Amino acid sequence: MPALAKTTGALLLALCLGATPALADRVFNSRIGDGSSDNPDYTAAVKEVDKKNYQAAIPLLRKVVASEPENADAYNFLGYSHRQLGKMDEAIGFYQKALALDPDHLGANEYLGELWLQVGDLGKAEQRLEVLDGACFFGCEQYDKLKDAIEDYKKKAGSG
Repeated sequence: MPALAKTTGALLLALCLGATPALADRVFNSRIGDGSSDNPDYTAAVKEVDKKNYQAAIPLLRKVVASEPENADAYNFLGYSHRQLGKMDEAIGFYQKALALDPDHLGANEYLGELWLQVGDLGKAEQRLEVLDGACFFGCEQYDKLKDAIEDYKKKAGSG
C-alpha cells in the first residue's frame, strides 16, 4: 500500500474514533518524528538535519530537550544526528531516551534498528522491526525501510 494511502487511512481511523483533525494529525506526526513542536529551535534543527548539517542541529536540539524534556522527537533527531556523525554510543542513548518517552515512536524504532545493523547486531535490529510491526497499524514507511535494510544486511552477510 502506498505511503499516502497508509497515512490517510491512519488519519481517517483517528477521525472516526472521535479525534479532531488537528489532534489526529499531531498524534500521527509525533509518532513519525515530524513537526511535534512549535519550538523555533526544533524547527531550525529539523531544517539543519534536512540539510545534513548535523553539527549545527545538535546544539539546537539540546536546547529543545532542555526546555522540553518530554520531547521524544527531539531525542530521536539527536540520536539520528549523532549516528550520522559516527557517534554510535551517544546515538543509542538518545534513541533509548526517545523510546522511553514513546515506545512506539516510529522514527526512533526505525533509526535504532538501522544503527544496530551498522554495528552488526541483527537480532536487535529485528527486535525494532517487531516493535514497528505492532506500532504500524496500517503498515508504514518506517517498517518498510527497516525491513528492506534487514533484508539487504542478510544478503550481504550471506544469510538471507
